[in-house]
Amino acid sequence: MAEPTIPDARPVCGLHHFAWRCRDAEATRHFYEDLLGLPLVHVIKKDNVPSTGEFCPYVHIFFRMQDGSHIAFFDLGDDAASLPSANTPAWVQHIALRVPDRGSLEDMRARLRSHGVESIGVIDHDGYIESIYFFDPNGLRVELTIEVAEPATVRGYADAAHGVLAEWNREKRARVAGRA
Repeated sequence: MAEPTIPDARPVCGLHHFAWRCRDAEATRHFYEDLLGLPLVHVIKKDNVPSTGEFCPYVHIFFRMQDGSHIAFFDLGDDAASLPSANTPAWVQHIALRVPDRGSLEDMRARLRSHGVESIGVIDHDGYIESIYFFDPNGLRVELTIEVAEPATVRGYADAAHGVLAEWNREKRARVAGRA
């Protein structure tokens, strides 16, 4: 009997949405729409989860970015936010949103501060990107970033990426083996 044919991977077109739990849909709307300027474009209000059938009343709110992608949130109606992971530092899990230029990055930093939102940065990430970091009302770490590297530099990073990752994997295996 012939082996079934596995289709080739299809390219992913882009991000539709990233979803996170929120404590309060209105506080989240205010932050993303009024402070960051992302319009609220859709709200799904359900009592049952479509993928599981589970009873869990919620609203799922979507904010559109200029490229058509979204950041979305679930308010489960219990006034609870996502809990941080006990085994992961707070700086690791975040969403990075692109802004057009350094002026926009500085303007957003000033805007956030004028609304009482503290931020860290502008941080230079090895000449590749520059970013500011802050937390939304739900404890989600948000990064606003601009790419500052020249296109040739970015192509060089891509050319070296597999080799750098292979080096990391070797070093990690050695560290893990040293702990055994």
